[in-house]
Amino acid sequence: MAAGGVDVRVENQLVRFVPKSPVSHDAVVSQLAGQKNGNIVVKALEKPRATIVIDEEGRIVVHGTNRVEIARAAAKELLLRLGLDESGLQTELGPVIASFNFEQAVDVEAMNKEFTGGTSTFDQRLGCAIIQDSRHNLKLYVWPNGKCVASDARHPNMVAMSAVFWKTQLQENKIFV
Repeated sequence: MAAGGVDVRVENQLVRFVPKSPVSHDAVVSQLAGQKNGNIVVKALEKPRATIVIDEEGRIVVHGTNRVEIARAAAKELLLRLGLDESGLQTELGPVIASFNFEQAVDVEAMNKEFTGGTSTFDQRLGCAIIQDSRHNLKLYVWPNGKCVASDARHPNMVAMSAVFWKTQLQENKIFV
């Protein structure tokens, strides 16, 4: 998805599905070789490629997909393999992880300050600046090479809007090298 000269790529979309009847942990373990881990069961699927987590309430959480349609296909695949009805599956969208590149170097150590629309701190351990984007309600990790990763976003469009906004902020504050 391109916006204002910034190409945003969705890396992961967390999606939870609520079936009519809760999915049994024991069934996933015995029938599909799922792995029990505390109050959850984890099952990796090959096709579609995804990691399925059955939470303590029997809901299906899908990790590792970048589109809701793929996540839904993974949830349906799990239900069908268990011989369960997949009709009436309710979808709940979780946070998006996305990436983009400013295509120019960034002085991330100079970003340790307040900006219009959020605050930024330099994280020495990660070697990047972390922007708490209050305007778009997400977090941006910005590396010196211009590569950025957005977390906690509610929609890819919010990441695209944030990318354009912060590109302008960094230009105006002379943060690009």
